[in-house]
Amino acid sequence: MTQIRSAAMIVNARSRSGQDQFAQACGAMKGMPFEVDAHAVEDPDELVPTLKRALERKPDLVILGGGDGTISSLVDYLLGHDVILGVLPFGTANSFCRTLGIPLDIPGAVEVLKTGRPRRIDLGMIDGDYFANCAAIGLSPQIAQTVPHGVKKLFGRAGYLAWATLQFAKFHPFQLIVGEGPNAKRMTATEVRISNGRFHGGTELVEEARLDSGEIIIQVVCGKGKRSLVRNWAAGFFRLDSRRVDTVTFHGKALRVETVPPLPISIDGEVLAKTPVMAKVAAGIIEVMAPVEA
Repeated sequence: MTQIRSAAMIVNARSRSGQDQFAQACGAMKGMPFEVDAHAVEDPDELVPTLKRALERKPDLVILGGGDGTISSLVDYLLGHDVILGVLPFGTANSFCRTLGIPLDIPGAVEVLKTGRPRRIDLGMIDGDYFANCAAIGLSPQIAQTVPHGVKKLFGRAGYLAWATLQFAKFHPFQLIVGEGPNAKRMTATEVRISNGRFHGGTELVEEARLDSGEIIIQVVCGKGKRSLVRNWAAGFFRLDSRRVDTVTFHGKALRVETVPPLPISIDGEVLAKTPVMAKVAAGIIEVMAPVEA
């Protein structure tokens, strides 16, 4: 097993809970068998510069604390460095941690950093942008792209759900084309999940996805009405067999994805691209600290 001698911890501490989580993580890491250089970053624009400065010290382990969006926005900068990724689940859904089997409480996640083992995994790619877990086309990027700044902070989850309900009322199915040339497949879709991991929004939806499969998985929820999407979400949440009824799945190392009309793509919760794109897998490109039993 790789000997960990030093680590850098970068935590997205923009929210009050982020500050509290940072303090808890620092407390839980007392007694670690290696040095931890810890940074709480309140300005999101400073996350990348802080990470780059930490990498200059050549740590063996880089611990990222935040949600799936934070992990995906920073993972690109770890590539090319001889470091192991460690993850602390400080987000809302924590889908990447769920896929890895990392406990969602701070002491449990820190214990994985202490006693786990490095696991070589794939990353997904949307054109040239790497991501850890899942990209989506459909309602979720529409909500993320249109929600007024501060709605969740001012009105809490109820305000966010009210906005999501409004966007659902406006949402329409779209035409999807997967592949290129005469073998391209065309269908009417309500959601597309471009997956490296099994979880999406904290729910296990793409069971075929594996972090070390060497493939990108595209799961399509088909249907000409929004009922198919509601049925699929509900069936996935309650683990019903009917969750597979309205879905079509594509596997490959690289798959072109186009929609009519062109639509935004959320990458681990952040709207960062627009169709058409090439969805790819970067096989075995990074090591992450994972539970031994995983």
